[in-house]
Amino acid sequence: MRAIILAAGRGERLRPLTDHTPKPLIEVGGKPLIVWHIEALAAAGVRDIVINTAWLGEQFPALLGDGSRWAVRLHYSHEQRDHGQALETAGGIATALPLLCADGDEAFWAVSGDIHAPDFRYDSAQAQAFVEGGRLAHLWMVPTQPAHPLGDFSIDGAGRAGATGEPRHVYGNIGLYRRAFFDQVRAGQRMPMRPCLDAAIAHAEVTAELYPGRWVNVGNAELLAQARALHGAVTGRD
Repeated sequence: MRAIILAAGRGERLRPLTDHTPKPLIEVGGKPLIVWHIEALAAAGVRDIVINTAWLGEQFPALLGDGSRWAVRLHYSHEQRDHGQALETAGGIATALPLLCADGDEAFWAVSGDIHAPDFRYDSAQAQAFVEGGRLAHLWMVPTQPAHPLGDFSIDGAGRAGATGEPRHVYGNIGLYRRAFFDQVRAGQRMPMRPCLDAAIAHAEVTAELYPGRWVNVGNAELLAQARALHGAVTGRD
């Protein structure tokens, strides 16, 4: 199974730091945020990883190369170069489907390159169970955050994500997706993920679970400091 690391965002709330460095390349714990995901995916046996880029997209292949140092193959989907703009999450994934499904796989991992979840493990057995289960998506949720106190979705007793119900959780930007989830999104189309999730959840096609490990959405300077504090450093590059 392949994976996509979403890395096309501008990172407006982290300016001026992101004026010169894409947010997923900012260092936390001594290495870029995106490298934590590459290493974790490689440890799980994933050998092909797609990275979508837009803002300062040329920096990703310049820094990460072809992935051989992690024993993986990195593939790049350059949205700014090929489509003139970032395509948002669903549009970016739909555009990268030829790379994600090049081996005939119908499912893949997806993770945002600007989250820090150093304890997360990409479980290949769970991925295989997802493939066999037939749902369109499986999401990892985290507890509500100060910046997102109302949450996104609930999880019912059968493990299905819901638009209503309590308690509410925040989508942790880690998930397993089936190619068919993106059937209504055209390659090159700018489309956020939320409408696609809402539609699939309404048809009971999305399962979810709560992730209890360390997790930070590195959206601003305060949250960057929080992510760095997980490794005992709150200032400097790491």
